[in-house]
Formats: sequence, structure tokens, C-alpha cells
Amino acid sequence: MRLDHWVALLLAPLAFWIVLSGLDDCIIDVAAVFAWLRTWRAGEIGDDDLMSVPPMRIAVFVAAWKEHRVIQRMLDNNLARLRYPRVDFFVGAYPNDPATVSAVRETMKRHPNVHLALCPHDGPTSKADCLNWIYQRMLVFEEEHAVSFGMVVTHDAEDVIDPDALHWLNYYGREYDMVQIPVLALATPLREITHGVYCDEFCESQHKDMMARALLGGFIPSTGVGTGFSRRALGLLAERHSNRIFEPACLTEDYENGFRVAALGLRQKFIPIRVRDGRAVATREYFPREFPGAVRQRARWITGICFQSWEFHSFGETARHLYWFWRDRKSVVGNIVGPLTNLLFLYGVVTATWAVSMGRTWGLEREISWFWWETAAALGLQIFHTAIRMGCCARIYGWRFAAGVPIRIVAANWINCFACTRAISTYATAKLRRQPLRWVKTEHAYPNRAALDEQEAPR
Repeated sequence: MRLDHWVALLLAPLAFWIVLSGLDDCIIDVAAVFAWLRTWRAGEIGDDDLMSVPPMRIAVFVAAWKEHRVIQRMLDNNLARLRYPRVDFFVGAYPNDPATVSAVRETMKRHPNVHLALCPHDGPTSKADCLNWIYQRMLVFEEEHAVSFGMVVTHDAEDVIDPDALHWLNYYGREYDMVQIPVLALATPLREITHGVYCDEFCESQHKDMMARALLGGFIPSTGVGTGFSRRALGLLAERHSNRIFEPACLTEDYENGFRVAALGLRQKFIPIRVRDGRAVATREYFPREFPGAVRQRARWITGICFQSWEFHSFGETARHLYWFWRDRKSVVGNIVGPLTNLLFLYGVVTATWAVSMGRTWGLEREISWFWWETAAALGLQIFHTAIRMGCCARIYGWRFAAGVPIRIVAANWINCFACTRAISTYATAKLRRQPLRWVKTEHAYPNRAALDEQEAPR
């Protein structure tokens, strides 16, 4: 059949891509195993170790745009939960967002260590621009109160900060100029497929990719939340980039800063996920729980990581980290072909006899044999990496939730495909019209008390 002919033509290159990408992922798998073995050999860091380090004063930056529904609960809950003694929250807001400004000021009446950092212009601009103005407000605060902050930590308005997170940042902040706490999605019911995709992907990336990067000398991309920067790093970034510590034009200033810090020759540290007292030590949050919201958020990530970072840096700047940029940018191809791969492989399984008949008709028995070996290798790699994702997921959410990983992988392919096409369209349109890319607002939900209790409950 003619349809079989076209399927054959498409399956071969798709299988080749899956094999190539899968073998690349195997490098990361092996590196992650060695990284975890090194962590195990180093031994467990106990509470006594964390508490033995004198606590530096830490400033937490929260950039906000129309976050009046969640910002008060975020501040109240985290300030009640944190065990760290010396912390101040600086919340950035815009004059044309009076609801958020009012919510922050109301919180300030209850918490003297919460401060409003009002941007001098209307918003939204970009999260990076807001963070830069928060930094300036912190400098003024230091002058007015004769204090000095040793570290700045970035967070979002929906974050649930681990009670001991700042102790961990303080512990490693003695030796490293950028320290990243793991980030995990809060658990949701199995029926919430879209949010479950975030649970799976962050579990795998935090258990595997980030660990491999640290072992192999790759730069550690900030996740935008739970990232601690030393004052030395912030000073050098300000000096090198005309006081733009966070790049205002970039939609993923966190990823950009991870590279910038490494390019300055400063040391970075990703803290491995540790399960203590029945909970994983990590920043937790709800991500978009509906398909459109997930597409919008991921389109912003793809635009910043895959397109803008390419635009901002020359080959000479990125040559040392070329492999890691390949790792991060190959998703442009993978996201586009993901759903097509699902459909074509399903068709191939349902109508498996097409290959044999085609080979006999056209005299391509040898070529078809190679094709089947290539397809089998691709399928084997997919099964292998699905099993790895299930194992990472089970450690945090349990095996019942992990059993849904294969279904959520298919859902992720479609979400990422739509997000990638949206990112390409948005970026191309902005460049053709010579317009700046704007901060894409993601609707945030803050967990209720029951969700917080469930997260802390022993597994």
C-alpha cells in the first residue's frame, strides 16, 4: 500500500534519531550512576553538620506579577516552616499591579523580615528585570540598616521551600558560588496527567541529568527557584554585564545565569536529592495542571533555552560546554518528532507484515533487515529509559504513581510538540517584527494545608 511506503520512509530516519538520542542519554545514565556512587561514598551529611556552620544572612528574592492570590500564603507558610534564623524576603512588584502590592504590604505587617521592592516602571517586563530591581532594593536596605547579606536565593510565588533548604545552601555556600536545591512537583492524583508529566520529568532530571552534569564538568543551569548565589558571584555578574545580574531580555534568565556563573570560572554545586524524615529535601510546587497552561510555560522554556541562549553567545563562548548545549537544544527536534514517532510506531506494530511484503516486492530484504534491527534498537532504548524514569519517579511518589509513566510519556510528547511549535512561532514573529519577547504569565496555585501535610508525611 502507498501508506505503508510512506511509513517505511519515515520510520527509518525516526528510528535513527531515537537511537542517536538514546545512546546520548546512555552516557548520562552511566555518569549519573557514578555520581550517585560518589555521593554514597562521601557519606550522609547530618543535622549536626548543617548546624555547625555559622548562618550567613540570606535574602530570598521573589519576582511577582499578578500574584495577589498566592503571595500571602506563600510568605506566611514558608516563614512558619523555615528553620533558618537569618532570612529576609524581598518581593518585587509593579506599580500597575496594586493588588499584589497591597498583598505584600499586608504581609509586611505580620512579618518584619518581608520587604516590598517596587519596580520604578509598570509591568510586566521580564522576570529578570524584576529581579534586578529587587537586587537594587536589597542594596538600599543594606545601607539603611548597616547589614550585609552573604547569599541571595531566588524563588517563585508558588514555592514550598523545604524547612532545611537554607541550611543546606548555607552549608555549601562556604565553598561554592552557586548552589542549587533540587526542585520537584507536588504530588497530584493519577487522573491529572498534565501535572503528572512534570512530576516524572523533574524526578528524572534531578536524579539523573543534574547529577551527570556535576560529575562531567558541565555547567549547572539554575532552575530559577532554590538557587543560591554568593555575593561574590553577584558582584562579578554585575561588573561583567553592566549591572544586569539577570539578563532582562531573556525569558529563561535562570538557565542563562547558570552558564554565566560557570563562564566566570566560579564553582557550582547541585545538591543531590536526599530523603530525610520521610520527605525529599527539595523545593516543591504545583506546575500547570491543564494542557494549555503547560504548553505556554514550556514554550517559554524552549524559547529561552534553545533559541535565545544560542543568540546571546558566540561559538567561542560556548565551545567548552558544547555537548551540554547539544543536550539542551536537541529537544527542538525531539519535541517535534515525538508524537509522529508514537503514531508511526503504533501503525508499524498494528500492520507489522507491511515490511516483509514490501521487501519481497521490491527486492529489499537486506535493507528491511537492517531497518528492523534499527527499529528494535530504538524500541529497546525507549523501554530502557522509560524504566529509568519509572524508578526515579517511584523513589519520590511510589510505584503506584510510577506505573503511569508510560502513559504520561505519550502525553508529554504531545505537550512538548505543541510547546515547541508555539516557541518557534513566537520567536520568529518577534524577530521579524523586531519586538521584545515578553514575560509569559503562568497561573500559579499555592497548595493548601492538606497538600503540605501530605508532602511531609512519611512514605
